[in-house]
Amino acid sequence: INAEYMGSFGLDPNCAMQLVSAVLLACIAAHALAAECHGKPSPDAKPNLNPIHTGDAVFVKSIKNAKLYTVGAGDETLNVLHLWGTPYEMGVAQGTILKDKATQLVDNVWSYLEQEVEQAINGTFHHLQPWFVDLVAEFGLDTGLDITYDATRRYTGPYFEEEIAGLAHATGVSEAKIRRIHMIGELTKGDCSMFGAWGNATASTGSLMQLRALDWDVDGPFRNFPQITVYHPTEARYGHAFANIGWTGWIGAITGISSKRLAISEIGVAFPDDTFGRESRFGIPFTYLLRDILQFDNSLQDAENRITHAHRTCDLILGVGDGNSKQFRGVQYSASVANFYTDTDMMPIADWHPRMNDTVYYGMDWLCPGYNEVLHAQLQKFYGNITAENTIREITSITQTGNLQIAVYDLTNMIVHTANARRDGSAGPLNAYERPFVRVDFNKLFAEQP
Repeated sequence: INAEYMGSFGLDPNCAMQLVSAVLLACIAAHALAAECHGKPSPDAKPNLNPIHTGDAVFVKSIKNAKLYTVGAGDETLNVLHLWGTPYEMGVAQGTILKDKATQLVDNVWSYLEQEVEQAINGTFHHLQPWFVDLVAEFGLDTGLDITYDATRRYTGPYFEEEIAGLAHATGVSEAKIRRIHMIGELTKGDCSMFGAWGNATASTGSLMQLRALDWDVDGPFRNFPQITVYHPTEARYGHAFANIGWTGWIGAITGISSKRLAISEIGVAFPDDTFGRESRFGIPFTYLLRDILQFDNSLQDAENRITHAHRTCDLILGVGDGNSKQFRGVQYSASVANFYTDTDMMPIADWHPRMNDTVYYGMDWLCPGYNEVLHAQLQKFYGNITAENTIREITSITQTGNLQIAVYDLTNMIVHTANARRDGSAGPLNAYERPFVRVDFNKLFAEQP
């Protein structure tokens, strides 16, 4: 961010540059004061014995470039939206067939950000990064998000903007507002868990199994808009078919699977050690990078190359599984480093995070003994028989991870079991790890024709 750019917002350049310096110092200080998380699962955690919904997708309606189905039943029903065409055409199609829901998602996320900022400024609990709170306090929410967007724009593929333009055209929501809410991944703090298991760990099935458990704000808006969006690009330059397991009108990816048998996991790191180095605000938003892996990469090696050469931003742990090679990598990710780990060199190494043959796992954070100990114990309990069913019944539920969303990928058979937090007006427990799961066959979804 230079003086000329900040001046374009009508901001005093000296003040702005002081703010940038403060942001950088805050990032450095965060690492200097690194500690361990102190949370852990309840010792009274119960298995998830709910039935798993296994029915086929049910057709709802179709329009040009879009077909809408549902999977699941009752309170666990969620949309499956197929899209065809160019990025702009896909944006128009989603904004047309699900106009009301897409508009509500954007408006609700915007209101959520306003509420989070107000709570942060008032000194009450919130999920925002401190540097962003300072930015908004100084310049306002719109400008703060625009500055964040500008720091990422040059690193972001134009197809994201094209899809946003199509979504805006169909819904009547401004492109700026849609663009701004998609910066939320860079601004918030969340805890999540993951594992990849293969070989001897899954000997009973021979599958590569992967977990993506999303622990985020279950009081936020996302739980009311669960959706699987299946993209079928019609031109090779826009990649191959992939699925974003997310929410209506949301184009970034933090959970998903591709027709090339790649899948993604992600953990926000609030407790790093000094091996992470520095963070940066200048780079590709990680939700866009993860989607690029799904949309364009053909193998784990492609994904590793993409991550290695990306302009990275915040501290994360990523997970990428490859069903063709039956390999999984955990990734220590920051502006400074991109380190790829398998079972033999998984880090950090500690008595609460022991290595396991043919398994890579992370519970809630980089330095988080309480959750890692329980996740390891449950993986060890089912070692040799780590299946989707056992993961649902006694791994995520006992570790109490995945309060907002869970995806359990079988990348060998292209089957995903997914669950979401309780929506408004629904019955049953709040957390996704306590609720019924839905089984989805992605062989069928990727074979869908327009």
